[in-house]
Amino acid sequence: MTLNKVVFCKKCVISNQRPRITFDKNGICSACSFSEYKNSVNWDKREKELKKLCDKFRSKNGGLDVIVPSSGGKDGSYVAYRLKKDYGMNPLTVTWSPQIQTDIGKENFENMINSGFDNIRGSPNGEINRRLARTTFEEFGDHYLPNIYGIMNFPVHIAIKYKIPLIFYGEDGEVEYGGSSERFDKPELDLEYTYKTKFTSFAPNYWKKFGFTDKELQFYQPPTINEVKKNKIHIHYFSYYENWKPERNFKIAKKFLNFKHLPTRSQGTFTNFAQIDEKTYDFHYYMQFIKFGFGRATSDVCHQIRDGLISRNEGIEMVKKYDGEFPKKHEKEFLMYLDIKKTQFNKIVDKFRNPTIWNKKNGKWDLRYQVSK
Repeated sequence: MTLNKVVFCKKCVISNQRPRITFDKNGICSACSFSEYKNSVNWDKREKELKKLCDKFRSKNGGLDVIVPSSGGKDGSYVAYRLKKDYGMNPLTVTWSPQIQTDIGKENFENMINSGFDNIRGSPNGEINRRLARTTFEEFGDHYLPNIYGIMNFPVHIAIKYKIPLIFYGEDGEVEYGGSSERFDKPELDLEYTYKTKFTSFAPNYWKKFGFTDKELQFYQPPTINEVKKNKIHIHYFSYYENWKPERNFKIAKKFLNFKHLPTRSQGTFTNFAQIDEKTYDFHYYMQFIKFGFGRATSDVCHQIRDGLISRNEGIEMVKKYDGEFPKKHEKEFLMYLDIKKTQFNKIVDKFRNPTIWNKKNGKWDLRYQVSK
C-alpha cells in the first residue's frame, strides 16, 4: 500500500512508495542503511561460517548436495560457480521456465549447464501459467507473479523430493533493497516472515474462485513450514556470506560461464545484463512504475549508488532519462500471451495508478513527484 506523502531517500533515489521499505529520522532508506552496515561486517568471519556450513552438508560420495535456483542469469550462475569452484560443493541448479524466453536467455541457460552443472527445469502447464498471468495482471497489476512464486517455491519442492537439504538463493532482497533491519544478520530465509509478506496473494482459497485447483497450483505454492522442517531443509542467502555486488557477479559469470549480455540496454534502464532471459519481464518493471512511481532505472541506479559506482546526481539523470519507458519491443507478444487487446491493457494499467503518485491533466498522466538533486 502506498503512502500519502512521497519522500525520496537522501542517499539514493528510492521513494517511500516501495513496499516494506523504511526511512530513518535523517531521511535515509533502510537499503542504504544496510549498505552502510555492510562496511562494518567482518566478511572473513562470514566466509568461515560459509566454509563450516559447506563442510556440514558436502556430499561424501560426490553426490548432489546443494540446490541453486538459476535460469542461467548472472546471479544464480555466479552462486553455483562459487559454491562448486571455491567450496567444493556439488550444486544442482533448478530452473523455473520463463513465460517467453529470449534467445540470449536460452543461450545463457545452455552455457551454464555446459559449464559443468546438473539442472532440473520446471516447465509449468502453459495454459495454466497464461491464465494465472492474466489473472494476476488484472487482480494485482503484475502478470509476473506466477513466475515469482515458481522461482521461489519450485526449488524447495525439488529439495524435498530429492532429499537435498541445503538451498542457496542469491541475495536477500528484504535487506539489499529495503526491508526490516531485523534481517541484517540473518543468513537463512525466514519462512514465517516470507509466507506472511510475500506469499499472501497465493493463498489457496483465494484462487479457487478463479477456477484453479490445488493440484494446478502445487508448484506455485510453497511447501508448508512443517514439511520443510520435517525434511530438514535449510535455505540460505549467499549475500549473507559475501558482500553482494551484481556487477561483479556479471563479470565472473561472463568470464567463467560464458554469460552473454545484450548488445544494447534493456528497456526502461541503462544496464544490459540483468533479467534478460524473459521477454515479458519489462512489463513487470513497467507496472512497478505505474503502481509505485519508480521503475527499472531507479532500481538499477539505487544499487549502483550504494556500491559507489555512480553519484546520486548521475543516478537522477539516469532515472529522468529511462524510468517508466514503455516496453514496446515485446508488446505484441505480451498482449498475445495474456490474450488481451491494447484497450483492455490500458484500462488495467490505469486502474493501478495511485492518485498520490499520478495526476491526469488534458488526457495525459504525469507523476506528481520526481526525485531531484
